Amino acid sequence: MDTLTIICIIIAIICLLSIGFVSIYNRFQENLIRINEVESDIDNVLRKRFDLLNKSISVIKKELPDENPMPIIEDLHSKKMSNFDLDRSLYQAINEFDSYKSRIKDDEFQKIDGVLKETEAELLAYRKYYNDVTTDYNRLRHKFPSNLVAMICGYKDRNYYDNKNILKNSDNLKL
Repeated sequence: MDTLTIICIIIAIICLLSIGFVSIYNRFQENLIRINEVESDIDNVLRKRFDLLNKSISVIKKELPDENPMPIIEDLHSKKMSNFDLDRSLYQAINEFDSYKSRIKDDEFQKIDGVLKETEAELLAYRKYYNDVTTDYNRLRHKFPSNLVAMICGYKDRNYYDNKNILKNSDNLKL
């Protein structure tokens, strides 16, 4: 083999490796975009839930003036936390909200209750989608040769949106 042939073979190998790397990198990017989109959707629903619970406080105080309803909601105004921690806190507030249902018959309160139920259905769908996309991402991260691309690019495993509602890599938000 002459030198020109060897150089052409080396260039061809480098081109094939580059095309493979870019292809795998793009699959990672696609998964990360989908994860970010669903995190944004979850964030929007959580903010909606927060606003509804916050609105219900005034209704509860109007109907039951001696009560101090859902102090956890008032505490959330000043906290910076992940969506998953916020979800956990809102779940606690919704449990407290539910304890007022039998004592408050106000129409606005009932409307808030209905919308809160709708947001729960939305969240269930978004959580499932988030976990599906995270599964795809984590599988890609652990399979050869995409695990090499993940190592080169510094991609880390993503945690699932589980009952503990914990995600290490989530962005913080401030209400």
